[in-house]
Amino acid sequence: MASSSHRRRPQQKPDRDFEWRPVRGPLVAVAAVAAVALIVTLVVAFRPDAAAGAAGQDRAVSGSVSDAVTSAAATPKTPSAPKPSTTTPTAGRRTTPSASASVSVHPSAPSATPARRSAAGASSATTTAPAAGRIRPGTSYQGVATSYDVGNGGGACSYGPTSDVMTAAMNTADYETAKACGAYVSVRAASGTSITVRITNECPAPCAVGQLDLSRQAFAKLAPLSAGRIAITWSLLSPATSDTVSIRYKTGSTQYWCGIQAIGHRNPLARLEVRTSAGWLALTRTDYNYFLSEQGTGCGAEIRLTDIYGEQLTVPALAVRPDVVQRTGVQFARH
Repeated sequence: MASSSHRRRPQQKPDRDFEWRPVRGPLVAVAAVAAVALIVTLVVAFRPDAAAGAAGQDRAVSGSVSDAVTSAAATPKTPSAPKPSTTTPTAGRRTTPSASASVSVHPSAPSATPARRSAAGASSATTTAPAAGRIRPGTSYQGVATSYDVGNGGGACSYGPTSDVMTAAMNTADYETAKACGAYVSVRAASGTSITVRITNECPAPCAVGQLDLSRQAFAKLAPLSAGRIAITWSLLSPATSDTVSIRYKTGSTQYWCGIQAIGHRNPLARLEVRTSAGWLALTRTDYNYFLSEQGTGCGAEIRLTDIYGEQLTVPALAVRPDVVQRTGVQFARH
């Protein structure tokens, strides 16, 4: 007979009023789900291919960020090209300002026409940008005209005696350190009468801006000399001429120092250059209308002349012969 200590006691059925099954069920389910989730997580985490994939993904992301930073630092920023204008100009409308009658307004000079030269000329001719000073082509200036006795025709421009009496002296401002020398000017009086004069002299103060001091002979063609002072308008001309440009070396010129002057040019002269071993050298213009080479550079070498329209003429080398007028056979184009 088995010992009572090993005898199973009959299972006691719990009272239904105190049954805990409904409460125990959800807790067990939650615990089970948590356990399953933990196991799945551990399995996935310890899979070799998963670890490699995660590491590869991290490296890919890291590499992309690094490449992007490196590319941004190494590649300079290129500004975007400006977009072309889509505005269409109005047909027939001028884009350049109209010439003004006021002395204070100086519109740009028109473009140069092809160079002309005489058949005897052996110099080359080219065109460049306009080089006009105060006196501009295509502009009408207002002022007054007075008169003076020109004597033998000499003046500040140093052209020397002349039989031409249709000349004038330009006021200091428009004379502009001899830039006006040799310019041909059309002068019109209030009566409508007009004449053409050549600038050979300077009219100092009290001559005002816009004023021309005409030779008595020229003034008399516009009004009686007794009028003394009349209102005028004047403008630059590029006249017809059969003359050609000449070169004169100043008295005392040598290969060590020289002054060079151009004579007989149709249009006002803007620049005079001499050929040197380093190229063309622009000489300084004096108020007495000579271009000086203080150190003798270029004295006796080729000479290049530029008018206010930008046209250039190259004159072959000339001997340094002081106070001798040497013809070149070339001339600026007419405008």
